[in-house]
Amino acid sequence: MNKIGKQKHIALIAHDNRKQDLVEWAKNNVEILSRQFLCGTGTTAKLISEETGLPVKAYKSGPLGGDQQIGAMISNGEVDFMLFFWDPLTTQPHDPDVKALLRIAVLYDIPVAMNQSTANFLLSSKLMEEEYERSILDYYNKIRKNIY
Repeated sequence: MNKIGKQKHIALIAHDNRKQDLVEWAKNNVEILSRQFLCGTGTTAKLISEETGLPVKAYKSGPLGGDQQIGAMISNGEVDFMLFFWDPLTTQPHDPDVKALLRIAVLYDIPVAMNQSTANFLLSSKLMEEEYERSILDYYNKIRKNIY
C-alpha cells in the first residue's frame, strides 16, 4: 500500500472555472497520461475522456460525493497521484469536502498538483517512470506514544 507503481493511478479533478484548463493540459499530455490509470470526478472525467480519447473512470460529481469517493480511494491505496485544478477565487458549496480530500492526500503522502506548473513538474519527473515508496506516518501510534 505504501508503494506507488511505475504505472500511476491518477485522479483528475477540477472546479467548474478550471475544467477547461485541466482538459487543455490533458490534451497536451496525452502520451504520458495514456500509460497511466485515470479516474476523476463526474463532469471532469467525462470532458477529459471525450476531448482526449483517454479512458477516465468517472465517479460522482464533487459536490455529490465525488471528492469523498476519491478520498476513500486514496486511503485504500487505489489512487496514488492527484491533479486537482481548484478555483481559488470562488467559494464552493462543498468546501469542507475539498479540505477533507486535500487532508487525506497529505496524510497518505501522495503527489498533488493544484495548477498547471506543478502538474508539468510532476509529469516530467523521472519518478513518473519508476516505483516510489511513500512515507506514510503512523499517526495512530505516534499519538498513543505521546499520550502514555
